[in-house]
Amino acid sequence: MANFNFNKVILGGRLTADPELKTTPSGVSVTSFTVAVNRRFSRGNADEQPQADFINCTAWRQTAEFITRYFRKASSICVVGSIQTRSWTDNQGNKRFATEVVVDEAMFVDSKGENPASNQAFPSSYGQQSQSYMPEGYSSYGSGAAPAFSNAGSSTPKFEEITDDDDLPF
Repeated sequence: MANFNFNKVILGGRLTADPELKTTPSGVSVTSFTVAVNRRFSRGNADEQPQADFINCTAWRQTAEFITRYFRKASSICVVGSIQTRSWTDNQGNKRFATEVVVDEAMFVDSKGENPASNQAFPSSYGQQSQSYMPEGYSSYGSGAAPAFSNAGSSTPKFEEITDDDDLPF
């Protein structure tokens, strides 16, 4: 049997708190945050409250800077990365474990006016003079389509705006 190893995660949910940018002693940017993801299934009880999983994520370098600059508590976010586990011994001598998603890419999910963080004022040097903020070049991608950020260095494709949905083949 061939050696097959694959570790890829795609999460879509909301941030549970404002991400905070930190720097390692060697100068590398890092941020840790939690994404709340609603479960797609229920046990069948009509009065049952929706359940969510809270998934710890860590982003490094430019991805960390991107997330802390453009996302706030309750912002919808889509992240792509891999699951990583680590262990350590705490001060009491107990073996501790953590499982988290190491984020390689982060993408906007909300449309322009839907992001709860868009109610905050941002400096006009970011390209907007209104109270809501949209990164430079965001509005040129058409309605709702958003650019993504990745460490992979690939350029973001430009999307054609479709004004009439009647001509779509599906």
